[in-house]
Amino acid sequence: MQKLPENKKIVLFDGVCNLCDSAVQFIIKNDKNDIFRFASLQSEIGQEICKHIGIDVSKMDSIILYEPGIAYYYKSEAALNIASDLGGAISLLSVFKVLPSGFSNVVYDFIARNRYKWYGKKESCMVPTADLKSKFLD
Repeated sequence: MQKLPENKKIVLFDGVCNLCDSAVQFIIKNDKNDIFRFASLQSEIGQEICKHIGIDVSKMDSIILYEPGIAYYYKSEAALNIASDLGGAISLLSVFKVLPSGFSNVVYDFIARNRYKWYGKKESCMVPTADLKSKFLD
């Protein structure tokens, strides 16, 4: 597998989903400690990481947070861990970590099932601007 950046958490996301794109933009804007790097699930590196951690990309419609050599999280658990790492007011969402993941994933799955209908989708994955290129894995 391609060498991943050290001491960075990798957010794998649906690259054609407008909601996911907005979430990535929000994370980048609020990532004051430069914790995260990004790759779409459709990208070569995204598929490579999923294969490495044993996730079938064709059955995954979720955000994945991968901490190389440590752990990975998906669905609501990924979202809550990302919120916690961002700090500030958004980190207050981490209080929902006390809920069983099955419960919080019901809400997550409902949004995931409807995200294209509510927010639309792109024809192709987002291409980061020159300013943001360093945040994305090739």
